[in-house]
Amino acid sequence: MASRSNIKSYRVSFDFYVTPGVKLLLIANFTVFIFEAFVKYYRGEAGYGSLIKLFGLVPAGVFPGMRIWQPFTYLFLHEVSDVLHILLNMLMLWMFGRELELVWGRNRFLRYYFMTGVGAGLINIIVNNFPHLWGRDYSYTPTIGASGAIFGVLIACAVLFPDRRAYLFPIPVAIKMKWIVAIMTAITFLGTLGVGDTKVSHICHLGGMLVGYLYLRRDSYLYRLRNEVSDWKYERNRKRFEVYINKHKNDPPSRPDRWVN
Repeated sequence: MASRSNIKSYRVSFDFYVTPGVKLLLIANFTVFIFEAFVKYYRGEAGYGSLIKLFGLVPAGVFPGMRIWQPFTYLFLHEVSDVLHILLNMLMLWMFGRELELVWGRNRFLRYYFMTGVGAGLINIIVNNFPHLWGRDYSYTPTIGASGAIFGVLIACAVLFPDRRAYLFPIPVAIKMKWIVAIMTAITFLGTLGVGDTKVSHICHLGGMLVGYLYLRRDSYLYRLRNEVSDWKYERNRKRFEVYINKHKNDPPSRPDRWVN
């Protein structure tokens, strides 16, 4: 097995090295996909639909239905009739997820993966149930796929390795990661406006990127807030001191000087 010590290369490598955490996710996703195919083959569309409604992300199922496992289980489900969906997701997980795992380690990478995936699901639930406040019915449209977590992985690569280069099909030249993610973000945002395939949950894509970006930038926000609070306290104390000095500048000294020439 080739050495992976040179992880600061500015190109994403295309060897077949698979890190342990990514390997677990690949096995889990493909195992569930095969199980879905068996269910659809032996139980028909009705049985397959029941499986998707039970373990897919149905906003009305999680709230108010209290199926609290759905923001987690939907990450492992993919449409059986759309093999390209799971292949693209797993390809992106293999290409970019292993780079993060080499830097973070397995446990931190898996925590980040599920945090962005579950976070994207929760944002999807909130957005789709929000119209209920105006008297509309709850959303019963299921969402499946690991795309929310995958987009979280992409934003992490853009933040940690902004100048690394990869190929974005069908563009024949290598592009920096920060520009790849910017292009995919723009496409996803247009999807939320109704441009493109309406079957894709673009809200989950944006949600995964948002959760990942806020997590990765949390320290800078906290440091900025801490500095702003410290500056405010300094200015407040300075003004108080100036007011005190101006108020008592004509008062006699509390300990008179007894030195005599």
